[in-house]
Parts: sequence; C-alpha cells; structure tokens
Amino acid sequence: MKNAVSKNPSRRRFIKQLGLGLASIPLIGLVACGGGSDSTETASNDTGSSDSSGSTGSSTGSSTSWASGGTAAMTANFPDDSLFVLGTACTVALTKNLTEGPCYFTADTLDDISEEQTGLPMQLCFRVIDNSCNPLSGLEVEVWHCDVAGIYSGDTSGSSDSSGFSSSFCTGNDSEALRSKWFRGTQITDSNGRVNFKSCFPGWYSGRTIHIHFRVRNNNNDEVVSQLCFPDAFTAEICTTHANYSSRGIQDTTLSAGRDTVFGSSYDEFLFDYQQNSDGSLLAYKTIQIS
Repeated sequence: MKNAVSKNPSRRRFIKQLGLGLASIPLIGLVACGGGSDSTETASNDTGSSDSSGSTGSSTGSSTSWASGGTAAMTANFPDDSLFVLGTACTVALTKNLTEGPCYFTADTLDDISEEQTGLPMQLCFRVIDNSCNPLSGLEVEVWHCDVAGIYSGDTSGSSDSSGFSSSFCTGNDSEALRSKWFRGTQITDSNGRVNFKSCFPGWYSGRTIHIHFRVRNNNNDEVVSQLCFPDAFTAEICTTHANYSSRGIQDTTLSAGRDTVFGSSYDEFLFDYQQNSDGSLLAYKTIQIS
C-alpha cells in the first residue's frame, strides 16, 4: 500500500505546478450558477437542514474522532434511502454541468474504489431522480478523484475511453499511480435511483479546492458531467487535524476566496451534504436531478 503522503520534495513541487496548470486548460460546458444555458443540467439536493449528527455541514461536537486507515477501517453500514428524503414537495433545483477535466478515463464497476489506499474512509452515496423527483434506475454513475497527496491514478489499460487523459499532468509520472486505478469506479442505480461507493476523502493540489468528479450516463449517453466539493471549514479541519492529511496542511485554494479554477465564487449548489458515521468514517451524499 502506498504511504499516505509522499515526502519527496520534487514530487511536491510537481503537485503544486500541476494545479497551477489548470488555469490554462479550457473548461468544458462550464455554466454559471443561476445563469441560462442550453447544456444539460442536474440538480443537487441541498435542503439546508443541519442536525446534531453533522448533516450538511459541521462535524463540531461529534462524539468520535475521524477514522483513518482507508476503507478497511469502515464498519458502519450504508444508510437507508431516508438519507435522501426531499420532504413533501420537490424542491431540488437543476445543477449545471462542469468540466470533465484532463484526468478522466472510464473505470470498472466497483463498490470499493480505494484499491487499499489509505486516508479518511468515506461512504459516497448518490441518488438520481427525474424532474418530478421520481428515482431513475439503470443509469451509470461514475466517480473519480485524486488520492490524499493530490495525485490521480493513471493505469488506463482496459479503459474504453482514455483519449482525454493527460497522464503526466494528472499522475506526476508517479510510478505507483501509473500502475494503479485507485479512486475510480462506476455503479448502476437501483430501483430507488441509488448508488454507493466506498472510498477515501481526497487530498488537494494547487489551484483547486478538494473535489470529486462524477458523470451520469443513460445507455452510454451523458446526462451530466460535473463536480462536487466540501465546505472550507470541513476541508480545513481534515487537512489540519487528520493524521493522513495534516503533513501537507490546509489547501491553498479555498472556496471562499473565489479563485478555484472550476467553481469560482458560484459553488453553493455543488456542495456535498455530509456527516460523520458512528465508526468515525465520513458520509458524503447528494441527490442528482436530471431533466
């Protein structure tokens, strides 16, 4: 298993340069929140409610410390579908497409996408619904994100679509990354529109806030390609107090600064809902609405 964070200074310098290079990469289908667009849109379930468990925000006052050791340390079961209760009315609003980015290639169908990497274990849950808030079954939901050191995996063997993957840019030519497929996977929505992944909270690289990519496909046709992120206060907590992240410290690009090269200052609807599980793992979840 790879160490949580590389102590190689030259690799660190590359990670920093990697993020700075994002500003020169054109965004694909980027739409300002609230602006008009002809592109496909999805929705995020941000009901805004917050309870003592930390849902949709703060982990302050949680009874246990955050877990470490990757998905092997996870003992909590995935929550049931009441997690996604929308209330008596359909109140979700359509969420926009965001750039796919240069680090995508198609991945295998997996529930645990960690490949035994270390980090804060994370349950990643999505529910896909239509514009009447009815669940959509049989759709492909694909996710990908970097590891705790801000590096993407790069083994494209067997991938049906790696044409846009920038290997050296995304992996830093790290030898382990080049032979790995960590933190990439696909699941098919069940009768309740639900998919679950086991993963680890991602790290950061310069120029970007911590984020997770996703896409939804119907019969190989894209319904949406976008990204989701976490509140600054939460990322600061993990990056400064968690053993697998604290050696790198707080990310250099926060949402509040408005300088993230994808979200900019319009990030509210792209925030995950989240809370801490009883075993100290992270539960991050979102409802995605497609028209």
